[in-house]
Amino acid sequence: MGTTAIKEVDKVVIKFAGDSGDGMQLTGTQFTGTSALLGNDIATFPDYPAEIRAPQGTVAGVSGFQVHIGQAHIHTPGDSPDVLVAMNAAALKANLRDVAKGKTIIIDTDNFKRKDWEKAGFADDPLTSGELREYHVIEAPMTTLTRTALEGLGLDNKSMVRSKNMFALGMVYWMFSRPLDYTERFLKGKFGKKPEILAGNIKALKAGFNYADTIEAFSSASAVLPADMEPGLYKNVMGNEATAWGFLAAAEKSGKELFLGSYPITPATDILQELAKHRHFGAKVFQAEDEIAGITSAIGAAFAGDLAITTTSGPGLALKGEALGLAVMTELPLVVVDVQRGGPSTGLPTKTEQSDLMQALYGRNGESPVVVVAAKSPADCFSMAFRAAKIALEHMTPVLLLTDGYVANGSQPWKIQRTEDLDDITPHEADKSMQNWQPYERDTASLARYWAYPGQSGYEHRIGGLEKDELTGNVSYTPENHEKMTYVREEKVQRVANYIPELEVDGSQEGDLLVVSWGGTYGSTLTAINKCTAQNKKVGLAHFNYIKPLPKNTAEVFSKFKKILVAELNQGQLVKYLRGELPQFTYQQFNKTQGLPFRVVELNHAINKTLESN
Repeated sequence: MGTTAIKEVDKVVIKFAGDSGDGMQLTGTQFTGTSALLGNDIATFPDYPAEIRAPQGTVAGVSGFQVHIGQAHIHTPGDSPDVLVAMNAAALKANLRDVAKGKTIIIDTDNFKRKDWEKAGFADDPLTSGELREYHVIEAPMTTLTRTALEGLGLDNKSMVRSKNMFALGMVYWMFSRPLDYTERFLKGKFGKKPEILAGNIKALKAGFNYADTIEAFSSASAVLPADMEPGLYKNVMGNEATAWGFLAAAEKSGKELFLGSYPITPATDILQELAKHRHFGAKVFQAEDEIAGITSAIGAAFAGDLAITTTSGPGLALKGEALGLAVMTELPLVVVDVQRGGPSTGLPTKTEQSDLMQALYGRNGESPVVVVAAKSPADCFSMAFRAAKIALEHMTPVLLLTDGYVANGSQPWKIQRTEDLDDITPHEADKSMQNWQPYERDTASLARYWAYPGQSGYEHRIGGLEKDELTGNVSYTPENHEKMTYVREEKVQRVANYIPELEVDGSQEGDLLVVSWGGTYGSTLTAINKCTAQNKKVGLAHFNYIKPLPKNTAEVFSKFKKILVAELNQGQLVKYLRGELPQFTYQQFNKTQGLPFRVVELNHAINKTLESN
């Protein structure tokens, strides 16, 4: 870097956006990884196009990656970018409304010809119409400069153009005083066997860095100092990755082999792919031909004594409903992961939504209760996957773990856990010393039946979907027995409340308003509450990881506040559940169904409006 001054900033939000083939996800991931190595706290939000092959240059085909880095603790990927890198006109059109006036927009002018801005939906050329006059716009012919930098390397035109994302990354590295070493090492690992491609990408990266150092558009570079993190070894993890690792840890702590039976579906497939990498840990992964085969294979593995898991998204959960009822009837430990996306039907496959809570709670025939839990952040996916497995194995019940597209694809620093520091998991197994064992004999505290596997002498029993005798497990059509078993299955789930943490409150512990949220909205709601606290407002946050059963102190927490506002990314599914479970309280709602996470400014507006209302 030259003699340009460097100024320190507390945090910055950057969004890389372009066509789905422009490598924006890779570019954003590299900036994130480099910043993590420098000690910044991080939150990311990859935004994929919903269409597999949307027409090039259209808004529908824009792929984006937003990253928020800071010296202070970061809980969200940011409401709006401080820097938008727009690789074409469609990327500018798709994201301009989110960029505040006065912020920086870096534009690849090579992709702003008339045909480009017309296809993107601009009435006039945005570079000359005055539409961008209130922004700090840096126009750079990145495609042309990349081609020029790579001349003589023997690359074809397509390969040279594909390296322009490294040119853009180099520019942003200069802007925020990031070193190139991390990305150079990554490129050597990725393209080590393709020397021309490797040389082209590294040269484009350095060319972008040097170009930013020489143009007068940048008055200074910025530096974000390391965050004050709890001491320990950290890794930047995506939510799906952390989910897979949580299950591996649970298998290790329980002494069980892990079996995953799943069918690929966006945005849950990465869990399947991640677990497939870890056969050396004893993980068995079966890619089934459909969703029903996925869950029924997992039920078979549970019957055989494995930690059994199946993963899906909303449409797949609908298909798994009948078999999930079988797991309820047989009272086998099973974890079902639902990575939620927008619906109904195919809906918004690559966009986030908290749209499946009602389906998780009630989406089966008959009285079919399961435990429902939710992860609140990418790193928390590890903890909640571990907890879901622990509950399933110790209480002999199916557990439904809800994440969502935002949590699953987002990333944040995760403090690596030592296996010996994790809670013990003790599967509720039939003891060899038990005399006159019966298949539906239960523990008096938890009501969990005792788990016995095929091949264990003296523990032979029948199992299936027909109603069971309360003790022997034989088929029973007795009316009184069916009613009793219906109550027992529900009570068994409710008694899990004795084994989960009580509900905690962030911000004010009592006062004017309690904001209630669940799942992946935690980062946004917590940031909004922190702003209220800084303004001396008596506002608290009750965020639910455990939904069925509710934590035992939920009513006590709710009673300490004058008003309750339930914020969720649907049309009011948790609030309907709360009105049924705790009808003594009055609830107000704030809902959003745009396929996007909450913005903090939206939440603070809703909070202030609720505080002012009568």
